[in-house]
Amino acid sequence: MTRTLTRPAPLPSPLRLGLARGGIELKQFFRQKEHVVFTFSMPAFLLVLLGSIFNDAFGNSGVTAGQVFTASMVGAGIVATSFVSMGIGVAVDREDGTLKRLRGTPMPAVSYFLGKIVLVAVSSVAEVILLLGVGMLLFDLSLPTELGRWLTFTWVFVLAVISCSLLGIAISALARSSQSAPAVTNIPYLGLQFISGVFINPITALPAAMVTVASFFPVKWISQGFRSVFLPDSMVVQEMAGSWEHGMTALVLTAWCVAGLALCLATFRWTNSRS
Repeated sequence: MTRTLTRPAPLPSPLRLGLARGGIELKQFFRQKEHVVFTFSMPAFLLVLLGSIFNDAFGNSGVTAGQVFTASMVGAGIVATSFVSMGIGVAVDREDGTLKRLRGTPMPAVSYFLGKIVLVAVSSVAEVILLLGVGMLLFDLSLPTELGRWLTFTWVFVLAVISCSLLGIAISALARSSQSAPAVTNIPYLGLQFISGVFINPITALPAAMVTVASFFPVKWISQGFRSVFLPDSMVVQEMAGSWEHGMTALVLTAWCVAGLALCLATFRWTNSRS
């Protein structure tokens, strides 16, 4: 009697594992109602607050400060759901043993990163819809009708999600615990919003040296990219360079995608042990 040897089934690809992990991340995220409400409501609350206090028009352009805040806050909202949420979420996964358990499975780190990016992409879409709804309802923001603007929206959105998600995962390595993670992520996030022109309209009101520093980081370019989508071209004179700088925006965000992945691979830890 001969035995028939059967080969074990091949393991799923890292992409398939990552997408499956993304589904789990989404279920876990939306089950935490308080966290969901806080994540989505904070950028919208800031938009309502700033747009209500500062809502003067820019000359004869017909564009109000509330509309500029909306365009900029779309970018800041994506950074909140990616950089901040990932920095805190990965620190929590590390502390509660989730990452330690995943390490004992065939899931590589890249698949874990991909799962987190899936979560960020879905939550960022929801955040953008909410902020645009607030802008249209309270500040008379009009959605663009040109295909080119929506194409710009797409590539800025994709690069923003990927770069900030990877940077969020990387910065989580600096948090010694889940309790310290909010401080580690929110301090640079809030600081960059101020020097990147998110809270200050127009950005030319900021010192040039401050904007130069902001130009090395994604927040400035993400918000500028979305201003180019949702504001008329007449508002380009309010930018530091007098141009939307789409080429530079794509270059900087792509560079941060590469740098973010490199930082993730270099600093990612499955446990809090530093040994």
